[in-house]
Amino acid sequence: MHPLAGSRGLIFAFRGRFNLQRFWLAALLSLLADQASKSLVLKLLFREITILPGVMAFRYVANPGAAFGLLVNQTQLLILLTLGLGLAIVVGHQKIRAANACFQWGVGLLFGGALGNLIDRLRFGYVVDFIDFGFWPVFNLADTAIVFGVVLVAIAVLRSNP
Repeated sequence: MHPLAGSRGLIFAFRGRFNLQRFWLAALLSLLADQASKSLVLKLLFREITILPGVMAFRYVANPGAAFGLLVNQTQLLILLTLGLGLAIVVGHQKIRAANACFQWGVGLLFGGALGNLIDRLRFGYVVDFIDFGFWPVFNLADTAIVFGVVLVAIAVLRSNP
């Protein structure tokens, strides 16, 4: 008899094996949405498209830095920082596996968004940005995933520390 074949052992084995599914689903969906949107921007967005006059537009911007104009033309440093984040996630995967759903979704979004921008930096030497609210720096779906990921991780951490 297999050691996992007990009355509940098999269920726990599957649960243990697949409890990172939230992380991977969030990472994959955010990465796919980001890369698909950027592909459309590069193929179809030749001029600014106003969505809501004075509020929102789609405008292609080649961003050589990070969010908010930080680290402009520091592509190699940004690549190293992103690879460091990926390494930290790989090393900490047991903690992610044991974490609550909010933390898993958050780290998954953070990872998928970071990977989306990393792909741009490796392909083009810059990040493709296109969502423009006028009063805010132009950004993309990867940036949105990163922000939501950080918020979810913060909520998970605050909930776990009374």
